[in-house]
Amino acid sequence: MTIHTAMTMNWQISPLNRANEADIQARIDQKTKPLGALGQLEQLAMHIALVQQKARISIERPLMLVFAGDHGIAEEGVSIAPSSVTQQMVLNFLAGGAAINCFCRTNHLPLKVIDAGIKYEIKPAPSALIVQRIAAGTRNLAFEAAMTHAQAEQALFLGKTIAEQEIAAGSNLLAFGEMGIANSSSAAAILAALSGAPVAQCVGKGTGINDEQLAKKIALVSQGVARIADKSPLNVLAEVGGFEIAQICGAMLATAQAQKLILVDGFIVSAAALLAVHFNPNARDYMIFAHKSEEAGHQLLLQLLNAQPLLDLGLRLGEGTGAALALPLIQAATSFYNQMATFESAGVTV
Repeated sequence: MTIHTAMTMNWQISPLNRANEADIQARIDQKTKPLGALGQLEQLAMHIALVQQKARISIERPLMLVFAGDHGIAEEGVSIAPSSVTQQMVLNFLAGGAAINCFCRTNHLPLKVIDAGIKYEIKPAPSALIVQRIAAGTRNLAFEAAMTHAQAEQALFLGKTIAEQEIAAGSNLLAFGEMGIANSSSAAAILAALSGAPVAQCVGKGTGINDEQLAKKIALVSQGVARIADKSPLNVLAEVGGFEIAQICGAMLATAQAQKLILVDGFIVSAAALLAVHFNPNARDYMIFAHKSEEAGHQLLLQLLNAQPLLDLGLRLGEGTGAALALPLIQAATSFYNQMATFESAGVTV
């Protein structure tokens, strides 16, 4: 398999064309409602209209991509579960038994599962599992680089490839989820390295660890972050990232490059989004943030990305669950924008 570097990929992402912003706002304001009465849905419709640059906006073939990968730091007991649970949950996804399956079914959202590098490979791989393994989990980020630069670049490339394939098949919105025991440690390390924020502000209890485990998690993540001198996104990814985070980042960059919508889930997926924005700031223009996670650090991440999430439900599960739950709001925004009468067409005078 040919190695493609993040630098030679040269992400060509156009910023949003805002030339018709006033016309879009006028269209929204002429609907049969008081000005601003649909609140955040109005901002959402504006965002979608700016991305799509069409008189009629739409969500076509939305798709949930859940990337799974394991993390060497899990060996340190920073989660309530061992790495074997990643494999077990991937099997659960494939069997349709996880929360993300329930929410995707409820909202008629197709789901694809990708093995980006779980520790315990599923053999033989079911046909429903997309296998894009970099290795059997990363190395322990507390003591050494989680992956080589070549592995980071290959993961970005594989994420890019699957996003391009799905967009070519007709998707104009890709939603992202993840699974990986200890991946909140990796996400916290990415956040701390890129933001300069104190590690203790970035690290949370993840799956529900106790205070002693939390202190250990903070110390180990601090060790990993302290090692990073080069704060470029590729190096941060290689030093403390995860294979699933890297593939999500590459897929997000490709989606933005194609000028399609990116639906961002919680803390771990938002860390991938932060990396993507560091690779190319224009990627931010194509992102919709689904929800505010209960995980410590996510609020800081949202602030850094100037994001106003659609939902605040106290979620901290991951898997893409918040993104799946947010999809109906996005569809509602397109519905009112396309179908709601204007004061003139309805004969309403105020």
